[in-house]
Amino acid sequence: MLPAFAYARPRDLAEAVRELASPGAHLHAGGTDLLGCLRDGVFAAEKVVSLRRVAEGREIAATPEGGLRLGALVPIAEIAASPLVRERFRGLAQAAGDVASPQLRNQGTLGGNLCQRPRCWYYRGEFACLKKGGDLCSALDGENRYHAIFGGGPCFIVHPSDTAPMLVAFDATLRLLGPGGERQLPLGEFFQLPTANLAGENALAAGELVAEVEVPDRSGWKSSYRKVRERGAWDFALTSVALALRREGATVAEARVVLGGVAPIPWRSEAAEARLVGRALDSGTARDAAAAAAEGAEPLSQNGYKVALVRGAVEESLLAFAAG
Repeated sequence: MLPAFAYARPRDLAEAVRELASPGAHLHAGGTDLLGCLRDGVFAAEKVVSLRRVAEGREIAATPEGGLRLGALVPIAEIAASPLVRERFRGLAQAAGDVASPQLRNQGTLGGNLCQRPRCWYYRGEFACLKKGGDLCSALDGENRYHAIFGGGPCFIVHPSDTAPMLVAFDATLRLLGPGGERQLPLGEFFQLPTANLAGENALAAGELVAEVEVPDRSGWKSSYRKVRERGAWDFALTSVALALRREGATVAEARVVLGGVAPIPWRSEAAEARLVGRALDSGTARDAAAAAAEGAEPLSQNGYKVALVRGAVEESLLAFAAG
């Protein structure tokens, strides 16, 4: 059963921010993650602030500069189906289409997908998890086949979002609202490693919420999202690869390679990008970039297979670009 809590239904985002100022308040948009956490006792809520009546933040629109503006309350399914997103930001449509199941894509929102809590079974289960105030991360010496191979320690969660790696690859920016007003933050700076924020996963301040995501113009770029998982649907990534490339003739002029499912944050591989820029996108370049993407991995006792998955997924994604 769900525990008892106060319930607020603000009419706009400004009122939602005021309600979030209450101690123990949590935001409820689609609720696909929040309600499960409350039911399982992962954390408690003194108040749930529902955004059901809020009309703001439900739009997908082109910006005057040729970019994309996405309200945080847009359902994931609408992003996957949007003609604008599919035509200009193909990788994002693919990523949104790979989220969970059709039912969850219809219910879940973009903001919720970016801000969802970790799926680590030690965090979600009845364990004295380090992230919940315990003394150690049980994944270090326990069942860790789904945990981080990059950026881990002292906690080894992986970031579960599919949309986040692709939006980081697009250099997206967040518009955040809070008690101190509005601020802009690059999405790549929003997510935080456990060394910087053990209790949380992002840079949201108390009482702050994600209002909007803006993607800059990516005319001339190609993008793709590849997700490797145990099941074909309703599963989280063992690894995923978000690619965004711009070529001048046969040469790669700019590149973004961002991995999901392998680190506590969307993991940008600047080493892989460096192996791409200034070179023709052929099999040798794809192989070199894939090897670079796996450099620095520090697998635990049971997740070394992820190193090979990263190499294979990056190489296959790049070869698909080369063939297209």
